[in-house]
Amino acid sequence: MPIQYNTIQVMRYLYILFAFLILSWSTPAQDYKKAREKMVTEQISKRGIKHAHTLDAMRKVERHLFVPPAYMRMAYDDGPMPIGYGQTISQPYIVAYMTEIIKPKSGDKILEIGTGSGYQAAILAEIVDKVYTIEIVSELANAASERLQKLGYDNVEVISGDGYYGLEEEAPFDAIVVTAASEHIPPSLTQQLKDGGKMVIPVGSPFLVQTLMLVEKKGGKISTSSLMPVRFVPFTRSRKE
Repeated sequence: MPIQYNTIQVMRYLYILFAFLILSWSTPAQDYKKAREKMVTEQISKRGIKHAHTLDAMRKVERHLFVPPAYMRMAYDDGPMPIGYGQTISQPYIVAYMTEIIKPKSGDKILEIGTGSGYQAAILAEIVDKVYTIEIVSELANAASERLQKLGYDNVEVISGDGYYGLEEEAPFDAIVVTAASEHIPPSLTQQLKDGGKMVIPVGSPFLVQTLMLVEKKGGKISTSSLMPVRFVPFTRSRKE
């Protein structure tokens, strides 16, 4: 005679199974901390990043909280990860490199173009006084804003919109970080740099290898230098010129 199960028993078994799966896939906070330290040591420090504030921020910010749940256990791996809507969270080394190259310090006001999940903004917010970050995908902007607020980053303001024209009402900025590939350097962004300010931006054709550029303003003059080949998602516009 087959065993008979009532609805309550079935639900109880399903609940126990679900709880077991959650526990088996969860990673203790201590393990994430070890993974984060290993990331900084092996992926960042060994590749030449020396800026103390950048290293401290990379150790502190919990990267696994900035990726989709399915990718949390891989959050400290050496590579970019998808975050939805065709966007990615950059490789940890690239985040650290772009942070170090602008030499952020306490008291600075920084503009970021391309919020994504908010990870780069959080790294910057650990160092500087104020971060403004613009994201064209409204769903990502809303999620990043909520995430950053929950994590206590009250010095970050997320704006949903097209970052091509920057944020003139809050300019000038000590530095600008662009995390999407543009086919040219937007003039509006260079205009919004303080004298002595720096901008780091990937420049080149979408879906191909681009060049990470450093833009500097000194005495009202703009100079550019090539840093390294990179691959970034395209700089998305709300409308075509």
